[in-house]
Amino acid sequence: MTRVREDRAPFRRPTNLSLDSRLVAEAKQLGINVSRASEEGLAREVLAERKRRFQEENREAMDAYNEYVREHGLPLAKYRMF
Repeated sequence: MTRVREDRAPFRRPTNLSLDSRLVAEAKQLGINVSRASEEGLAREVLAERKRRFQEENREAMDAYNEYVREHGLPLAKYRMF
């Protein structure tokens, strides 16, 4: 039988990390949840890398569109209210 989670929170997977022991000790002393802080930092890094890769993979199309706008102006610009 498949287990269903009611709260829809993502399943957490235990992971081993190597972190600066002084930094971990200070975080704990300050009441920082090291797991959550690590997860948030990792999420930011993943998002930044996905953005970088998207821009790299689509650079040619973005450059072509920007060149079109430089030459012809914004499409539908005559309908802008500002």
